[in-house]
Amino acid sequence: MPQNKPRDVQVFPVATDTRVLRSRSWARLRFEIEYALAKGTTANSYLIEGDKTALIDPPGETFTQIYLAALQQRFDIKTLDYVILGHVNPNRAATLKALLEIAPQITFVCSNPGAINLRGALENPDLPVMVMRGEETLDLGKGHRLQFIPTPNPRYADQLCTYDPQTEILYSDKLFGVHVCGDQVFDEGWEIYTEDRRYYFDCLMAPHARQVETTLDKLADLPVRMYATGHGPLVRYGLIELTQAYREWTQQQKSADATVALIYASAYGNTATLAQAIARGITKAGVAVESINCEFTEPEDIRAAVEKASGFVIGSPTLGGHAPTPVQTALGIVLSTATNNKLAGVFGSFGWSGEAVDLIEGKLKDAGYRFGFDPIRVKFKPDDVTLQLCEEAGTDFAQALKKAKKVRSQSVPATTVEQAVGRIVGSLCVVTAKQGDISSAMLASWVSQASFNPPGLTIAVAKDRALELLMHSENKFVLNILQEGNHLGLMKHFLKPFGPGQDRFADVAAESTANDIPVLTDALAYLECTVQTRMESGDHWLIYATVDDGKVLNQDGVTAVHQRKTGTHY
Repeated sequence: MPQNKPRDVQVFPVATDTRVLRSRSWARLRFEIEYALAKGTTANSYLIEGDKTALIDPPGETFTQIYLAALQQRFDIKTLDYVILGHVNPNRAATLKALLEIAPQITFVCSNPGAINLRGALENPDLPVMVMRGEETLDLGKGHRLQFIPTPNPRYADQLCTYDPQTEILYSDKLFGVHVCGDQVFDEGWEIYTEDRRYYFDCLMAPHARQVETTLDKLADLPVRMYATGHGPLVRYGLIELTQAYREWTQQQKSADATVALIYASAYGNTATLAQAIARGITKAGVAVESINCEFTEPEDIRAAVEKASGFVIGSPTLGGHAPTPVQTALGIVLSTATNNKLAGVFGSFGWSGEAVDLIEGKLKDAGYRFGFDPIRVKFKPDDVTLQLCEEAGTDFAQALKKAKKVRSQSVPATTVEQAVGRIVGSLCVVTAKQGDISSAMLASWVSQASFNPPGLTIAVAKDRALELLMHSENKFVLNILQEGNHLGLMKHFLKPFGPGQDRFADVAAESTANDIPVLTDALAYLECTVQTRMESGDHWLIYATVDDGKVLNQDGVTAVHQRKTGTHY
């Protein structure tokens, strides 16, 4: 993916009287875990020209100038009637203000929570807004009588989908999107986007599985031929398959054995970003998350979620030296509802002080709760390293919840089938990877050559591994093959538990490849590889990678192998 191409706006007709304006960023936009694959993104906006005109979802301020220039070349902005917002993001304020300066007659269309956010973002309590609660329609003429479907979730409490029966297009906002930048307007060859769409779902939708299922039910009876998404290519060719995939991925979350109540409020979006990273770490470990934005959730709903959950995590910004009132209310509900044998976690962002995290931690400690990770305090906006720490903290939290059950299952003697599966042996290796400031490593024995030409191999990576984040298509890694008789030290080092964000390479002899990936100097040999594809395989991802380079470091050595007695664990 070219990282140095300038941002631009791609304009294309998609249906009768309807065009898309795709504001394209070929590089990653900002620090948020949903952008971690670094494949760029598009901010999609749509123009419908009936007797009246409507603009749907103008982009954020990084695109304001080039977007308005591209729009003005093709349309007289002064005649614009409506701006429809699927959700109100504060970074859209600059674009919306610029539109208002050109066309002050604009009426905004959004949900009721969106109207509150919009008037605040534009600092105009008298802003003309049409609030859509679900029954109202907006007639643009020429058959474009728009319908509106509120689809709120804890992260986007104001989310609103728009449906045009004339073109049978659903303007789906955050739903069904993907962070990929390219020239394709539609999803021809949609299978190539499956991995990226799954990652997008896991980051943004999995913590809200209950609300996503409700949304899918709401949309099920609409005759939709295209999803006009907020990000990535428009969904036309793989619409049925993607809808079914959302159903399946949602059911995977709902069928998890344990649930964590993730309760938070966010003043400027930073605490919500931390919550997203922690949720990603929890869900990748096979534990479901019930995400609760306590600013928009009724106390009884918070109480019910806490009662059902196996553990809870509370996040808060610090405002004026305190946690905001909704967080304090939620904390009171937790203390009166959750038995102190439930696992707890605390996190938060702050500008100057950070007392809110200390306050919550102290209250929970005094009540006798155990913590699944050390409290996380982040000043200002989190960076990639911080988000990795949060994700690993979430995974540690989930693994702690599952530990007792796992110990009990391992105490049962292995069946003959499990013993037989355990006789499959593999080379003992250490996989190392680095991307930007993030690095990780893991001990691996489920490794096999998979192709001669090009030379390729497969590695099975458990979903809850910290390294999993760095093993997506186009990522590079090194497979360090360990030497029999010289492997115990490295094996013990990479088998020990690492804390969130802890350096895996401390006290290990290593050099770097040209791509800055660690190579263990005590290995028998190493292979530098590029991930080509990955396939979901139960509780693992099966990674297929091609070999770019490699070297035998000890011509006289023999590969170390891993002998097991059961196929139920490593």
